Amino acid sequence: MPYFIIILGTAGSGKTTLSASLQEYLSSHSLDSAIVNLDPAVEELPYKPDIDVREIVNAHDLMKKYGLGPNGALVAAADMLALKAEEISEEIWSLKTNYIILDTPGQMEIFAFRESGPIVLNTIVSTGKAVSLFLIDTLYAVSPSNFLSALLLAASTQVRIGFPQILVMTKTDLAEEWMLEEISKYMEEPEYLATAIMREKKGRILWDSEDVRVIAEKTLTHDTVFVSSTNMSGLDTLYAQIQRVVAGGEDYYTEEPSPIL
Repeated sequence: MPYFIIILGTAGSGKTTLSASLQEYLSSHSLDSAIVNLDPAVEELPYKPDIDVREIVNAHDLMKKYGLGPNGALVAAADMLALKAEEISEEIWSLKTNYIILDTPGQMEIFAFRESGPIVLNTIVSTGKAVSLFLIDTLYAVSPSNFLSALLLAASTQVRIGFPQILVMTKTDLAEEWMLEEISKYMEEPEYLATAIMREKKGRILWDSEDVRVIAEKTLTHDTVFVSSTNMSGLDTLYAQIQRVVAGGEDYYTEEPSPIL
């Protein structure tokens, strides 16, 4: 039975780059994997997808054919993918590989917060095991209010998608050491995060410090991993967290993928 790794996050968080690096990491450890591009609007990819939904639905073609704008084409493409979900799922399962990386659309909001996105993912995963990685740009998250906003979006996305979730802080190679320490402190001390937000906003927020602290505590419930897709740091830890979720910590060497249902 395959393990599905769903890559989620806002535009620019590093989804496509991490997808490529994660496949490289798995390959270097003699673990079979495949990448599926689920973004019908992406122009270039740093990897060769095993399955590319642009061959089924292409947002740029929809723009030309129906005179749609970028957002309208993305919405239409997402809905069309949902109609093709069974076909896509069968093709993915036919790969018979251990790990399947699902690289989701750059405009995550359209994919995750319309009915089509969860339909596509649930149809693809079917009876398989899955974990979602929610990516947060480390440089963005240094701001305490940005960090809390990202946590809220991650929590909302998990409610929508419905799979176990790991938070992944990306682009750590671009961050200074103090930035990583600051974000780590946000995660370890919700009260510190709340105080930092109140100081940053200087009273321009409707909540009081205690409200912010409670919200931070409620959203800081996921495992968090710091990674760099450039120098591959943190990928050992990320792999270990993925295995903990999908396989109880065991490596995937002997289990055979299930036949197509």
